[in-house]
Amino acid sequence: MTSCHIAEAPIKKVAIFGGTHGNELTGVFLVKHWLENGAEIQRTGLEVKPFITNPSAVKKCTRYIDCDLNRIFDIENLGKKMSEDLPYEVRRAQEIYHLFGPKDGEDSYDIIFDLHNTTSNMGCTLILEDSRNNFLIQMFHYIKTSLAPLPCYVYLIEHPSLKYATTRSIAKYPVGIEVGPQPQGVLRADILDQMRKMIKHALDFIHHFNEGKEFPPCAIEVYKIIEKVDYPRDANGEIAAVIHPNLQDQDWKPLHPGDPMFLTLDGKTMPLGGDCTVYPVFVNEAAYYEKKEAFAKTTKLTLNAKGIRCSVR
Repeated sequence: MTSCHIAEAPIKKVAIFGGTHGNELTGVFLVKHWLENGAEIQRTGLEVKPFITNPSAVKKCTRYIDCDLNRIFDIENLGKKMSEDLPYEVRRAQEIYHLFGPKDGEDSYDIIFDLHNTTSNMGCTLILEDSRNNFLIQMFHYIKTSLAPLPCYVYLIEHPSLKYATTRSIAKYPVGIEVGPQPQGVLRADILDQMRKMIKHALDFIHHFNEGKEFPPCAIEVYKIIEKVDYPRDANGEIAAVIHPNLQDQDWKPLHPGDPMFLTLDGKTMPLGGDCTVYPVFVNEAAYYEKKEAFAKTTKLTLNAKGIRCSVR
């Protein structure tokens, strides 16, 4: 019944970001293609804008120029007085904020899809920032169902102390799309196809929603971040052990207490402590060596969404 559904405002403006990290090439390649020929991403009554977020990093095929663009969309950086002395990405963040934000502003974008690659074996991953967002849980359920039997995981980065300040966070509905494994500076056809399908299904969901389709209550399985785990280090702060072969490429798989995590050069195994099973993600991600993150521990839980419908038909 209609009365059981939450009425949400129609979606009018959508942005698709590629090149937030300039060496994650699937999003760069797709966005450049859609800038030339965007027919496949257009939907009736919907403005869809593909956009290269970090063109200087894309040109150099590097993650960033001065600092990570995907970690600086906070009040402090966005509020700094514009100056040539600011790091390039901070200046770029302010430009992006004025073009696409602010969140819930009259002319701001309703949804931002931010396209990323990972060197980790994470497959198709949707990144969720708010566990109470009925609209996005419904969208993710639709994407997961449409991709099946291809797995699609949901990574929930809601955390009391870990603040990301992502590029997409300036939208009412921020969506991170992460597909791997793919080396930095490389394009793989299978990864490109998977990301392309994820965007197609997401835009189809928005179109159906705007056209008046009612989505009944649903539930999705998500992996919520608990903490980030650094590599073991010596007295000089150098890495003293590597990801254990039993953990390598085992993203989303259960890691039990006592299971191997790291392996030292002299063959010593360092196991998971504690008494809780966790689910590792971003295992041995190349870009996270500088962030001192070997992997992130997550816990698996279920999120429920109320039924939704568009408030205007």
